[in-house]
Amino acid sequence: MSEPERIGAFFDFDGTLMEPPSLERRFFAYLYKRGEIQRENCERWAAHATRAFLREPRAAFRANKFYLAGIHDSFVEEWAGTIAKNPLPLLPDGAAQIRWHLERGHRVVLVTGTLAPLLRAVASHLPARVVIHATEVEITNQLFTGCVHGEHLSFDAKASAVMREAAECGLDLAESFAYGNEVSDLAMLETVGHPMPVNASWRLKREAHKRGWSVCTWSRASRVKKKSRNVALAAKEAQ
Repeated sequence: MSEPERIGAFFDFDGTLMEPPSLERRFFAYLYKRGEIQRENCERWAAHATRAFLREPRAAFRANKFYLAGIHDSFVEEWAGTIAKNPLPLLPDGAAQIRWHLERGHRVVLVTGTLAPLLRAVASHLPARVVIHATEVEITNQLFTGCVHGEHLSFDAKASAVMREAAECGLDLAESFAYGNEVSDLAMLETVGHPMPVNASWRLKREAHKRGWSVCTWSRASRVKKKSRNVALAAKEAQ
């Protein structure tokens, strides 16, 4: 394995590569407009949130997908078909940064809490084929159960996904990069030698300043065409 192939570039998706709202919220809005989100769905979601909150506040909301319970999984492909008419608002600087890594032979990996079926369905709209690690959901008889399969990919789970990918592919994390915009990305950012907070929330910005990390701003203007360049690796290449 060559030196560039041992370098990973790990990207969060929602808010880092794509403008808000998240994929999941976009899918929810699609289902709501279609009349698929019924009162029962909201009641299931609220009941699960109430039971889970005292045990694990994060799981009460992040891992609570009970609004999907009983909905057919075919709606994912139908929703993805609407993206052709209204392309995903990917941040130009983020897309450029993915291309920048790919041109150098780095392994580009999405590590995101968004729902895996949604991200796989819109993968053709990404700037290149990339590896996807996202939150899997249970589907039985082609219906969503409302349960997460495994764990929700946020906080420590993101760091674990990065370390598994590195172990399986022989990546050097000390030379690798990670990009995220929320404090839920912090553990992932800490696993690599080149952490890059992007459009950081105030919580992540506070943690970044404590650690002496630079914070990047990726433009949301669709007309921006400039190629984002990572200072740390650029300096290494110039040596």
